[in-house]
Amino acid sequence: MEVRDPIHGAVQVSEAEAFVVDHPFVQRLRGIKQMGFSELPFPGAVHSRYAHSVGVMELAGRAFDAVVKPERGFLPAGRRAELRACVRLAALCHDLGHAPFSHCTEFAMPTLHALRIEAYSPEAVAGRLTAQATHEDYTIGILTASSLATCIAEHFSFTGRHVAGLVSHEVAIEDDFFVVDGLDWRRLLSQLISSELDVDRLDYLQRDSYYSGARYGQIDVGWLIGNLEFQVQNDTVSLALDHRAIYAFDDFMIARYHMFVMVYFHHKSVVFEEMLKRHFTSAVVNYPFPTDMEGYLHLDDVHLHSYLRGADDPWARRIVERRPYRRALELHGSFQEVQTDDAVAVLSGAGIDCLQASSTGKLSRYNVMGQKREKAPRIYVVQRQPGCLERVLSLEDATRIFERYQDERHIARVYVPEDRVDEAQAMMRSR
Repeated sequence: MEVRDPIHGAVQVSEAEAFVVDHPFVQRLRGIKQMGFSELPFPGAVHSRYAHSVGVMELAGRAFDAVVKPERGFLPAGRRAELRACVRLAALCHDLGHAPFSHCTEFAMPTLHALRIEAYSPEAVAGRLTAQATHEDYTIGILTASSLATCIAEHFSFTGRHVAGLVSHEVAIEDDFFVVDGLDWRRLLSQLISSELDVDRLDYLQRDSYYSGARYGQIDVGWLIGNLEFQVQNDTVSLALDHRAIYAFDDFMIARYHMFVMVYFHHKSVVFEEMLKRHFTSAVVNYPFPTDMEGYLHLDDVHLHSYLRGADDPWARRIVERRPYRRALELHGSFQEVQTDDAVAVLSGAGIDCLQASSTGKLSRYNVMGQKREKAPRIYVVQRQPGCLERVLSLEDATRIFERYQDERHIARVYVPEDRVDEAQAMMRSR
């Protein structure tokens, strides 16, 4: 089977993989736009999560081949084929749990406890059982407790739980599937799916840049993938990068940062997200977020659009009729510099309804000023320079990009009804 992709060209899909690609849970992603409401300011950005997922699968195969070169014999052929197939399926399935409009409706999901996901290690999720579930939680549920899990088990030598174990570190793997000759490969394969240098980002930056018409996401994917390696520490295999590609990595990080600030946080898409939140937090909302995985099959953009068209709520009507509140105030800077509470208080006192929105652009979710924002397995950089001994550094020690972009960029906005923008701006200028 071959899939023609405008970003990566001809994507080859094996006979076994085709059963998963054609499964209803994967095909469901055709009905979910990759960039949510971003199609409003960027009319070309109507590509789907399905196209992105196929692209990530292709890059996962290329990255695996670069790291574990078959001619170097790092793994026995049979085990190499198994691990390669598993990481490709993890890449294909990493976004299965996305709700309609992608991230825009995630805030309305039920609690994690309600999903009854047995694949998680109890200790790993004990602190968030009563918290809101995420799209990743639905992904894990689909991979481990749905008809797709049965499909994977029927056509591969591993299970959906093994695939899920590469999507989330919270999944408990009780066998030694990822261990070969005493080395544990799970960390490396997981890093290819989700890390500071993962194939998910390598695909969506190119793809979103291409379809939106913005140029910020153009990066040297071939050079980055071609310079991937691995390092072994305490019998655990981790992702590494040859130092020759460190400048391409810096460019990749900056491109992602600029895509968030300039494209994903565009004021026109943000206001629709805020109006959707207003609707979902109103008393009339009754949108069904199923807690059983099979029921989740029916949720896509068309399903939500249909629901909004029938909802008796002014926010739903504004979304359907494309009548957003308009931007009256926008501030950029540090957290302290973008406070809008005083402005909102003045406007509310004058009877002007307001929507507040805050977006935060940050280079990394893992590293700020040397402090770990989230726990993440280390990525290494291998330095090989003529006349010098080989050195292995951590990624944060091999580049100054984290230091240079350590400050978060905050964007705060206040939106008001379209017929009161001039009045609101005049009031804020005079206060």
